[in-house]
Amino acid sequence: MMKKFDVIVIGGSAAGLVSAMTGKAHYPDKSVLLIRKEKDALVPCGIPYIFGTLDSSDKDVIPLGGLKKAGVEFKQDEVVDVNREEKVLKTASGEEFQYDKLVFATGSTPYKPTWLKGSDLENVFSIPKDKIYLDAIKEKFNSMKKIVVIGAGFIGVEVSDELNKIGKNVTLVEVLPTILGRAFDVEIAERAQEILVKRGVSLKTGVAVKEIVGDGKVEAVVLENGERIEADAVVLSMGYRPNTKLAADSGLELNKLGAIRVDSYLRTDDKDVLAVGDCAAKVDFITRKSTPIMLASTAAAEARMAGMNLYNLSIVRTFIGTVAIFSTAIGEIGFGAAGVTEEEAKRSGFEVMVGRNEGVDKHPGTLPGTKKQFVKLIVAKDSEIIIGAEVIGGESAGELINVLGLAIQNRMTVTELYTTQIGTHPLLSSAPTKYPIIKAAECIVLRKGCKK
Repeated sequence: MMKKFDVIVIGGSAAGLVSAMTGKAHYPDKSVLLIRKEKDALVPCGIPYIFGTLDSSDKDVIPLGGLKKAGVEFKQDEVVDVNREEKVLKTASGEEFQYDKLVFATGSTPYKPTWLKGSDLENVFSIPKDKIYLDAIKEKFNSMKKIVVIGAGFIGVEVSDELNKIGKNVTLVEVLPTILGRAFDVEIAERAQEILVKRGVSLKTGVAVKEIVGDGKVEAVVLENGERIEADAVVLSMGYRPNTKLAADSGLELNKLGAIRVDSYLRTDDKDVLAVGDCAAKVDFITRKSTPIMLASTAAAEARMAGMNLYNLSIVRTFIGTVAIFSTAIGEIGFGAAGVTEEEAKRSGFEVMVGRNEGVDKHPGTLPGTKKQFVKLIVAKDSEIIIGAEVIGGESAGELINVLGLAIQNRMTVTELYTTQIGTHPLLSSAPTKYPIIKAAECIVLRKGCKK
């Protein structure tokens, strides 16, 4: 007998969980079912740390208790077909479910470069959100010493640092001039590089990989400049692609990046089907261009919006675009970025003003555990609206960049930021007399410029 639900969510990572629980909270009279292939979903941003700090993927599992408490039903299965005309789903186990509203939260999968010779050799791995696969490669790493990571985005950098932490000989290869080059301007990225190298990771930047070589399994990585790096294993960290085959097979429209096309309410071209998270199309908040940004925080924000918009559009504003807000840590030093970099702003046609300030994250600076704190602001010259920010600091860097992300999303001017009231405490923040984001804004307001 076919089971019927008012709302069915396909996918159960951050986007799926939040959209299901938000939908149930706003429409408590509706029945909600979440279908996920995996028994256990991992905290996406915590995946690199299962190789070192956490020691086990069991410590990175998203608990399902919240679903039951919220009144959402859960089924472990794989949706293999969506008939939008009949509003019926079929699963791998042979069951069928009928829906009124459907949410695609199918996430993303690691990019596997078929053009890269040797990428199909044994011991060439990727980093999917798949607990069973990750547990298997973690076990294999135990007997390996030399590991090459290709791609120095956030996942590549964090995985490299974690493998280095457990005594592996790690070489990180990146085609761009610096690591984290798509999120940070060079002046910030270079600081991250210095720390990573001091921690023991070998870097090869500004050079592409020509091929991975070996007789059946990996033996070495050959770079375009002819350099050969011996390797027991290779980790491909070259980005992710939207997991949209199921959506495409159902006839939904995709954009040029392969993501499900959605409107400002996260609706697809089918009024009863929404899409959120990595599988859904994104438009940059600042540049208004299509963007491939994939973040759990962005997914959760979209999911809240979609959950509220399932049946009634009047209760919430539209989704206004993706403010790319990143953060990471290398050792005890945190790095964060929000909005656009100075380089991207200029490429997009903005004339910008830049403010910088370097201070400390406690006051007085003689307190134990004090870290330097650097803030860079990117401001559109004509409107004086903040369009980008980058920070370096201690643990507070992650929350500091969230504050600046909020300023960007709310289109604050640099003067409004300069005159913002703040709260401080010696153990928790910089001094009120020289708070770094205020002082960086002051550089621009007073038109005196700031040193790099």
